[in-house]
Amino acid sequence: MQQISVITLGVADPERALRFYADGFGWTPVFQNHEIIFFQMNGLMLGLFQRAALDADMGRVNDGGAAAIALAHNVLTREEVAPLMQRLSAAGGVTLRAPDAPPHGGYRGYVADPDGHAWEIAWNPAWPIDAEGRVRFGL
Repeated sequence: MQQISVITLGVADPERALRFYADGFGWTPVFQNHEIIFFQMNGLMLGLFQRAALDADMGRVNDGGAAAIALAHNVLTREEVAPLMQRLSAAGGVTLRAPDAPPHGGYRGYVADPDGHAWEIAWNPAWPIDAEGRVRFGL
């Protein structure tokens, strides 16, 4: 079975990260304390874990390097991309790439959260989204 249960992002300041995800995306946490916040997603959990506490939990020494990763948030229409990116920027994010149409179709842009995690905000007409918000690979 192909499954992801939890995606956990290390963040410098959980309260700052909460403002980005709650005010920008409009998401409501299902749990939070001083070092971790969880959001219930469609079939998985997204965790925001204070970076030093996450490193300690993993038993890893963080050298400060950033991993190459992009998360994606797909929307139902092309017209939703730019306003969501503006909300995310207003909530503490940084626009990495303004919305445009890639050669393979659709419409997308990139925003980094306050800790530098890149989010692609995308509309892809080939990937339908069902009533529960689940995206399906539809090529």
